[in-house]
Order: sequence, then structure tokens, then C-alpha cells
Amino acid sequence: MTVEKLNRQRVLHLLDAFARGDLEAALACCTEDVDFLTHAPIDVLPHMVPRHGKQELRELWQTIWSRYSEVRYKARHIVAESDEVATYMHTYFRKRNNDRIVQFDMAVFYSFRGGLVAEIREIIDSYDLVQQVLEREIGPLIEGQRED
Repeated sequence: MTVEKLNRQRVLHLLDAFARGDLEAALACCTEDVDFLTHAPIDVLPHMVPRHGKQELRELWQTIWSRYSEVRYKARHIVAESDEVATYMHTYFRKRNNDRIVQFDMAVFYSFRGGLVAEIREIIDSYDLVQQVLEREIGPLIEGQRED
């Protein structure tokens, strides 16, 4: 098996573990000093600040699972080259407080070191995500208009 195929399988294993809520299995796929960064508005999603190390990543993932009862994903594209893997996914998170589904597209880039994930970089359609999380149209807020 090539390094690319192996790393592709490692990413899928991490994603599957996270989606079933097995955070320790997902963290076992990562280096001790794993570095996480997402491009999300932290004023609305304060838990999405940059994270460094397994403990900080665990805290992030625990926060996500405290807010959502179900996580699913469809990896539409996975491209692997050497120790880098890029994914384009459609994700679904079910809110615990009202069972509403938040769904959004994201690109996630993984870097490996020694067979473990050392870096995770996410790019999310944050405009759409924020509207779904807040359950309201944010265009009027951005434009300074009052909602009725």
C-alpha cells in the first residue's frame, strides 16, 4: 500500500471515529502536539479558536459533542500526496437542543508526521454556518438593518 493510500485511510478512520463520538479513537490518530486551525468567526463560535495539543483538541471536540447529538459527513473528494491529505466534505450536525440539522461544506487539510495527524486546517462556509447555528438570516445584521 502506498503512503498516499495509507494516509487516506487514516483520515477516514479519524473522521469515522469522530462521527461516532469516539473522541479517544480519533485523538489516537493524532500526534501529541497536533495543531488545529479553522477559519470560523470566533465571536459567534468561540470554541473554534486555534488549538494546540491533544488536550485542547479533546476540549474542542467535547464542546462540539455537547452541542450536537449526531455528526455525519460525506467525503466528496479526498486527495492524498505524500504526507498531506485534502478532503472536501458535506457535513451534518444535529443540534441537541431542538434536533435541527446544521449542514455545511468544508475543506479540511491534514498533515502527517510519523503516521499520525500533526496538523488539521479547516475552511468552512462560515456565512452559511452562522445563519444555521443562530437560526436567522444575518444579511440584515451585516447591513445594519433591523429584523422584524
